[in-house]
Amino acid sequence: MRKSFAKNMLRTLSLVVGGVILTTASLGVNAQDVKQRNLRFAYSVAPDHPFAVGAKKFGDLVAQKSDGKIKIQLFANAILGSDPQNLSAVRGGTLDFTSLAYGLVASVDKKQSVYDLPFLFNNAEEAYAIADGPIGRRLDEGLAEHGLISLGLWDLGFRHMTNSKHPITKAEDIQGLKLRVIASPIYVDLFNTLGANPVPMTFGELYGALESRTVDGQDNPIGVIAASRLQEVQKYLSLTRHLYTGMPLLMSKKTWDGMSDTERAIIRDAAQEAKIFQRETSQAAEAKTLEALKDELKVNAVSDEEIERLREKVKPVVAKHSQEVGAELYNEVVEELTRIRSGK
Repeated sequence: MRKSFAKNMLRTLSLVVGGVILTTASLGVNAQDVKQRNLRFAYSVAPDHPFAVGAKKFGDLVAQKSDGKIKIQLFANAILGSDPQNLSAVRGGTLDFTSLAYGLVASVDKKQSVYDLPFLFNNAEEAYAIADGPIGRRLDEGLAEHGLISLGLWDLGFRHMTNSKHPITKAEDIQGLKLRVIASPIYVDLFNTLGANPVPMTFGELYGALESRTVDGQDNPIGVIAASRLQEVQKYLSLTRHLYTGMPLLMSKKTWDGMSDTERAIIRDAAQEAKIFQRETSQAAEAKTLEALKDELKVNAVSDEEIERLREKVKPVVAKHSQEVGAELYNEVVEELTRIRSGK
């Protein structure tokens, strides 16, 4: 009896030990697949913006999932260069991550500007649905041939107009204003059509241009306006909601290609978690930030009737640029949005 018991115990112990050895060995292989890496992530917004909060979350998740082997250093406020410079650096492999508006990504892939068509989305959730669905995944995959790996759409919010001259309550109030715009054909055409004088300019130059009155105003989401302290050099904020700004998290394909499958899985998992966190953070912050801005800016809503007038005025811009992104792609997006809105 004792011999039998002892035999069984030895067998059990050997299985347990064997299992530990196998598990450890398997962990060892995975550990060898993750190298010590110091990666850099540069963007234009301020360190306390919800986007930057999401970037920190992404870095923390990558460090956690890689047991501290992969570290991501963050560079806010365009400290390493303008958005176009960062995009070029990521494509060239001298920078590992960046994020910028789709209007600028469209400089390398015109299809990406479908997200920037005026008055396309009614709310952020519609943009998320397109970006996370089959259409968005196909657009993401198309960036690989341009040296970019897209890791999902992050939320910057709807764009509104600020200026130092007067409130914008109707379409005619935009006429004659000198407005800084993103260096994207859609933005230039949009504001030309509305009678403004658009001035393409990098974000890093914006504060100084507003302060010196080189330009009268600009358009940006609420969070960007507040985090960049544009209220110090502007007087009026008009809630026009003319464009939704999503910002894809972009990784250098050269960095990606140099990684193991395990490392890529870490990056993708962290990006997915950070994307959801960032979107929630961005939306929660917007209402609170808008209330705070009312103490520093004269804020006005724009009526639904005026929004419809603006939408009508910019139909030629939508028609022109929907052809440039591809009529088939545009129609697919419109059909999907119609399906979403119908609740089907």
